[in-house]
Amino acid sequence: MKIFTVGSKSFVTSFQLAGVPGVISDTPQKALEDIRKLTDDSDVGLVLVSDDITESINDELTALRAEKSTLVFALPATGSEKTEVDYRVMLKKILGV
Repeated sequence: MKIFTVGSKSFVTSFQLAGVPGVISDTPQKALEDIRKLTDDSDVGLVLVSDDITESINDELTALRAEKSTLVFALPATGSEKTEVDYRVMLKKILGV
């Protein structure tokens, strides 16, 4: 299984230095499109996305997580503030409860 990153140039470049390929996306909609393409690839097991891009596409990502087996995980972008994530609510959305 492969790992990919999606996000800003600095986010993607930092992972590329560690050998993880990525796609630079300037807008949340382009990121969503890129994430959809990556999750359609059966060789991709994990997509790491910068959280500054995921804020406005959170509902779409939750729906994508429910239908695909590829893990899509948001990581803090450089300089982002610490935020609380309610994984229980996220899991309920994914499961449709």
